Amino acid sequence: MLNRYPLWKYLLLIFVTAIGFVYSIPNIYVPDPAVQVSGDSSAKVLDESVLKKMEQSLKEAGIEYFGAEVNPKTAMVRLTSREEQMHARAAIQRSLGDGFVVALNNASTTPGWLRSMGAEPMKLGLDLAGGVHFLLEVDTESAVAKRQEINADEMKTKLREAKIRYASIDANKDNQIAARFRSLEARDKALSELRGDYPNLLFSKPDDSEGATEFEFSATFSEAAVREIEDYALGQNLITLRNRVNELGVSEPMVQRQGRNRIIVQLAGIQDPAEAKRVIGKTANLEFRLGADANTLVSNKESFPYKDELMQMQRGNAELERKIIVTGDRVSNATSSFDPESNQPQVNITLDSMGGTQMHRVTRDNVGRSMGILFIEYKTRTQVVKNAAGEEIEKTSQYVERKVISLATIQSALGVQFRITGLDSPAEASELALLLRAGALAAPMHFVEERTIGPSLGAENIEKGLQATFWGMGVVVLFMVVFYGMFGVFANIALALNVLLILTVLSMFGATLTLPGIAGIVLTIGMAVDANVLIFSRIREELKNGASPQQAIYAGYERAFITILDSNLTTLIVAVILFGIGTGPVKGFAITLTVGILTSMFTAIVGSRAICNLVYGSRKNLQAIAINALPPFNRLQ
Repeated sequence: MLNRYPLWKYLLLIFVTAIGFVYSIPNIYVPDPAVQVSGDSSAKVLDESVLKKMEQSLKEAGIEYFGAEVNPKTAMVRLTSREEQMHARAAIQRSLGDGFVVALNNASTTPGWLRSMGAEPMKLGLDLAGGVHFLLEVDTESAVAKRQEINADEMKTKLREAKIRYASIDANKDNQIAARFRSLEARDKALSELRGDYPNLLFSKPDDSEGATEFEFSATFSEAAVREIEDYALGQNLITLRNRVNELGVSEPMVQRQGRNRIIVQLAGIQDPAEAKRVIGKTANLEFRLGADANTLVSNKESFPYKDELMQMQRGNAELERKIIVTGDRVSNATSSFDPESNQPQVNITLDSMGGTQMHRVTRDNVGRSMGILFIEYKTRTQVVKNAAGEEIEKTSQYVERKVISLATIQSALGVQFRITGLDSPAEASELALLLRAGALAAPMHFVEERTIGPSLGAENIEKGLQATFWGMGVVVLFMVVFYGMFGVFANIALALNVLLILTVLSMFGATLTLPGIAGIVLTIGMAVDANVLIFSRIREELKNGASPQQAIYAGYERAFITILDSNLTTLIVAVILFGIGTGPVKGFAITLTVGILTSMFTAIVGSRAICNLVYGSRKNLQAIAINALPPFNRLQ
């Protein structure tokens, strides 16, 4: 028979439909707002005492909750109001103290039998769940300037060790190292000494005039070196921001690069944008420097206040050398603990290999001296000023705040791992470890754009998106029935299966649904019947040319396949390009469009034909088919 499917194809279609039904069902279960607690290390075990502290803190804060549960790894309480999540998190954090990670969460209400099969609902994006969106710009020029300053200091050290005298070596505002010498011989020897150690620098020297008393050379970064430094700074900032975002305890945060020097941060579900901005906007760096106390003869030094106000009152300003040993971006791990001998608080530091080598080189010759950790924070100041027209406007400016967070004695030569002692309290040690562990920014950043989307607006977006989907699907269903009769019914069943499969794929792969993603689904609904329209038009043509109904159906599905493949392939290519070059909302649209194209081809070609074969395929003496419901062409021979 022309229009009969083998049994395995029907079984395949039934299996796919069943899988789609099971894995799309969880999306009808709305999650509960919750606060989840876990240990700061995988070794920490949670018990009932932790859960009791959580419940007690919520009762004291007057926050309603239900469904408290605990297992060895996590403890969680469900809340009756989403607006209370941030307050609940703060209350629980105060009650538990350090050693725990307190996070906002959306507790699943999916039945256990579905979860046991791995069926979970789709995640909602910022525009649907509400939250905050930040666009930050990284000052990559500062990273390049800082690297040149470090290079200049290293050159001084190398030339002193090689016993080559120089007049001055400094990095200027154009990110160029300018070196001056008293003799031509010293300048040329310095160039020979340094060129091999700095392959990323372009060295040049001016034409020497007769009778000159100073001889110079300059060193600038190559374009490739500048790009490498910028990429490293942006990559380090991305890692640091992700660590800071994790401190906020937001589920499914998005921190990603945009362009050459910008970073997007989106935090769905956050209801306190000020807190989020405070943590994310702490655009700080750390510097390790030798102390310059009264017993040390150091001419090139600076004075800084302490970060702790009490320490500042007790000790006054701290004197540090200008030369930097290593910066905070070389710290790979930091933990607070107690010295087993003195029982005093300490911080255990782990540097990367390059940082460890530099730290060992400096500290081996400075045992007994102090080493300070300088906390450098880049802040934004907003002032109200008047413009030329006399109108008051807000003007923002960037400023730098430098404070010492620790000044301790070097007891032995340090390397990749060492400890910082001399801290006043366990709280200070814990805070210092947190700052170091979260990582320092390799370059300062400032906020370029900030948007806040409330939960109510997110709920409104969901409602409007669902309305658009239902209206779009309703119009398409009506159109297909009116213009294609019984075949329109086949197409509508395939369309419903298509929407089911889109939800299934998005849920199974953990995709995040955004408002543009809903737009992609609506567009897919409109496009999903295109394939059926091509098939049905082909069937009509075959009937007009004198083919029998069975032959017309067979030819319609077989001959329209290439056209359907070509038209969907071009749209698929565009969707892939959008996903590759787009960010955020554009990616969400591209994902749903891509999934929709693939599933619509399956449902239009396989699904609708299977139904058509069931209805017409077994009828040997088929004389007419209902391919058009509009008279007088409602039945074509």
